[in-house]
This record gives sequence, C-alpha cells and structure tokens, in this order.
Amino acid sequence: MSYAAPLADMRFVLDEVAGLDQLAQLPGYEAASPDLVEAILEEAAKLARNELAPLNQPADRAGSVLENGVVRTPAGFREAYARYVEGGWNGLAFDPEYGGQGLPLALAIPVAEMWNSACMSFALCPLLTVGAVELLQAHGSEEQKQQYLAKLVSGEWTGTMNLTEPQAGSDLGALRTRAVPAQDPRWGEHYRLTGQKIFITYGDHDLAPNIVHMVLARTPDAPPGSRGISLFLVPKFLPDGEGGAGARNDIRTLSLEHKLGIHASPTCVLTYGEDEGAIGWRIGEENRGLEYMFTMMNAARLNVGLQGVAIAERAYQQARDFARIRVQGRPLGAAPSVETAPIIHHPDVRRMLLWMRAAIEAMRALAYYAAAMIDRGRRHPEAPARQAAQRRADLLIPVVKAWCTDLGIAVASTGIQVHGGMGYVEETGAGQYLRDARIAPIYEGTNGIQANDLVGRKLARDGGEAAAALLAEMRATAASLTEAHSADLAAIARLLREGLAAAENATSFLVEAEPGLAAAGSVPYLQLLGTVSAGWLIARLALAAERRSSENGRDAAFFSAKRATAQFYAEHFLARAPGYLPGVVGGRTVFDFDPDQL
Repeated sequence: MSYAAPLADMRFVLDEVAGLDQLAQLPGYEAASPDLVEAILEEAAKLARNELAPLNQPADRAGSVLENGVVRTPAGFREAYARYVEGGWNGLAFDPEYGGQGLPLALAIPVAEMWNSACMSFALCPLLTVGAVELLQAHGSEEQKQQYLAKLVSGEWTGTMNLTEPQAGSDLGALRTRAVPAQDPRWGEHYRLTGQKIFITYGDHDLAPNIVHMVLARTPDAPPGSRGISLFLVPKFLPDGEGGAGARNDIRTLSLEHKLGIHASPTCVLTYGEDEGAIGWRIGEENRGLEYMFTMMNAARLNVGLQGVAIAERAYQQARDFARIRVQGRPLGAAPSVETAPIIHHPDVRRMLLWMRAAIEAMRALAYYAAAMIDRGRRHPEAPARQAAQRRADLLIPVVKAWCTDLGIAVASTGIQVHGGMGYVEETGAGQYLRDARIAPIYEGTNGIQANDLVGRKLARDGGEAAAALLAEMRATAASLTEAHSADLAAIARLLREGLAAAENATSFLVEAEPGLAAAGSVPYLQLLGTVSAGWLIARLALAAERRSSENGRDAAFFSAKRATAQFYAEHFLARAPGYLPGVVGGRTVFDFDPDQL
C-alpha cells in the first residue's frame, strides 16, 4: 500500500497544459525556475511517500477521538504536521509579505495532490487553512492581516470554515448563530457569538497551538435570509498581545461525527458562547458575509476537486500493483504454453486499469489547467487577459469540483473490482479509498449545487460567452489533431468534434431555457462539459507526446503510453459525451414529474 507520486505525469501536465514556463514569466512568479520546480516536486514526493502515506491505513483504523474535551488525532499526525510546517509547504503560493513563497498556484496544486493521495484525512487540515488565507487576504482588515496571516500562511496556526448548522445545511439563509456587538478596553470593538455549528472539518485538534475559525452569523438587526449573514474571525485562543495564543475563547467541541470515511479527520460539532459568548471580529462589511465566504469556498472547491484526482491515483496504484502479483488462471489470447499469469494480463483487468488511468490523467489535466487560469487571472500584466482567464477559471471551478469527485468515486470503486473479493476486505485498504472519496461530492457544496452554479450563474451571467470561447478553443485543437496526419489522432479529433457539437447545442439550449428547466438539466450538462473539456486537454497531451517523441526520440515508451491513453479516453469517455445531451434538453421530464410519485 505504498504511494509514489507520479512525477513524470505531473511534470508533463504542468508543461503542456498548465504552461508552467509561461506562468514563470508573469510578474511575481519569476522565482518558479525549472530547478526550483524540480526540487519542490521531488521533496514533496519524499514527504508524501515516507511520512504521510504510511499513516493512512493505521489512522483510518484509529480515527480522531474526543477525550475530556480534547480532540486527539491519530499517532504520527502531530509529528508529520510539524514536518509539514517546518518545510514551508503551506506557504508555497502565498504572498511573501506574510511569509509565503509567491509561487504559482499551478505548482502548489500537484503538491496538494500528493498530500491527498498519501493521506486525505491529514491533507484536509491544510486544505481549510489555505482557504482561510485566501479569505483573509481578500477581505480582512490590515489589523487582522497583521495579527493572523503570517501564522496561517506558515501553517503554525490552522483555519476552519464554519457554515453549517443543524437546521441549515445547504440553505445558509436559515442559520441562527448570533453575533452581538460589544466593546471593552482590551478587545476594542468586537462581537460575542452564540450558536452551534456542525460538520466543521478540523474544528478542533492537537496539531497546532491555535485555530482561527471563519464563522457565519447574524447581527441583531440583520435582514432575514442570506442577505443578513455576516462573517467573523473567531480564534480558539484569543491574542495574547505579543503575537501568540492567550486565553481560551468561549468555544467548545461537543462531539465528533462518526463518518463513513476520512476517520482520521476530526469533523466537529462546535458550540459558541456557553458562557458570555465567544469573542470575534467582523471581517468586512456587515451583511456581506456569504459573499466573502465564497472566496474561501472557491479555493476549497478547487482543492476538493483535486481530492477526486488524488484518491483515484492512490486507488489506481494499489490496484495496478495488486494486478501485477495476483496470479489467477490463463488469460484469453495467451500463448498455449502459458498456464497461469498475473491478472494484469487478463483483457478485462487491463481494460479496468486503463480506464482508471485515463480518467486520472483527464482529471489531473482539468484541475491543473483551472489552477493555471487562476494564476493568469491574478498575474497577467494585461487587464483583458486577466479578465478572460478569471472568467474561464470561474466557469471551470464547479466542473473540476463535481466532475472530478464523481469520477474519483468511480475509479476507487473500480479499484476494488480489480482486487476481486480481496478488495471487499478491509485489510487490503482498497475499500478505504472508496469510503474516503465518497464525501467529496457532498462537502463544499454538493455536486448538484455545483451544477446549478455552473448553469444558473456562470452561463447566465454572460449569456454563455465564456463557455463559447472555451468551446471555440477546443475546435482549434480538433483541427490541429486532424492536421497531424496520424490515424490515431484523427480518431480522437472525430470523437472530440462530436462531443463539442453536443456541448455547443446544450449550452445554447440552457442559455435560453427558463431557470427551472435549466436547473433540471444542469447535472448532465456539467458531466458533458467536464467530459469534453478533459477530452480536449488530454488530446492536447497526445499532440504534445507526438511532437516531443519526434523531436528527440527519448522517453518513447512514456509518450507512446500518453497517446494510447488519450485514444482510450476518446473511445471510452468522449464517445459517450453526446449521450448527455438528451438529459440536458429533457429537463421538462424532471421538472414536471409529481414529487408525490417518487
């Protein structure tokens, strides 16, 4: 159950899809030299392989526990987190002003993939801290930034996202946590918070000396619904006046959730204000909290989509390694002299493994590409280019989150199938990947919410212009595939064009559809757009493999495998893309169905 980061695959995508060499030329990213990139990837791979991966199965069995009001993480987590902080890993893509390294997000993303492949339960803690940094950088006051950002950027302190309440899941307009204005000489203008929050990932733990909670709550005169939500910074330990953690705030962990997976990640029920009220400070303007929180949520959604990639990679590696040593029967088509062989030689097992590999390579390309668009949106020197890149990133974030997490589950499930009966036995560890992966389509906004966001916000706000620009770029790639004079690439081009035609028709339909019908077809549309977008990127990788193979002849086996994987993706994924179109345009069937008959 070892893990080895697929560095060659990661570098190929960084070069040919993310365009890391181009990102390194943007203002502020000049430090991302090839030597530094190589060193970062190599060192991250060592930490993931040697420190984090060995914790994964034992930590799943032990879980985090709540003892006498103290949350204790599994053995080895504290030491591993200390090494993570010492290595400066948390600050890769953050502002040097607060101790970050100022590197592109597109480089931080493969590093985060390694953490999640090695031990997803561990990686959830920095995932939320990264989101808290993004939020505070964008919306915090100068005083809040000076007080908290350096500690969060380094990972010395961790961050959380406090949204959900027992009566307010996805409907945040129903939340009841209250924040009452107060003032005293020590804390100045502040708020006293009372209420309960549930499903708070790493809401309490023993990895760091302080936890900075980002909490949604209502002020006394706030309007009803989501328009009346404000955002507050509420630390577990109050500032001591010297930059450290002082007295305990009025926050208590009531219980830990007993979950299907991610057992080592403490998912907490927190209560605020059992005494005089938890002390917190408002971030930004009153009643704009949900708007601000979306900064943190969008950062988290990209990283949750990446979890789909990461858990799929870990499941694939284990299934592949098992198939290489598990001997069962004589494969169909084998030479008469072959009596038995490892199951990797059986055609259907080979098909399953190739299906897993193609899915992972497509997901990875999509996630890295979205991260590169965010980098261009932040750093490109020309305003129109920044705006275009940000629009594309906005369009793709819900696709990355939903498409990759759905597919991650399917890959993890297929990994169990490769193991056969042994996959259903917990000792092999194959089942843990499926259990861990299952949460990803739910948290940070269910995948249905992602589809509604894609159609109801991203398509609606510009009449489908950003989607049309993306699809037009895909058509140019299809033309390049045809011009390459390769029968294999021409076959990919044909299937890509068919998927594109379906995506174009679906986009046109949804832009004109009434909101209810559009919502009913939004999930098939997201699946269609994800399948075609990833197909476009994997086709670009096939073109790059063809070019690089002819240029130097080195790594011939690697580039040959890339072309074969792209062809498999076209035959087994892109070929099915037009099948999503009837579900998109057939929303009336869903919308008109009587709920009482379900």
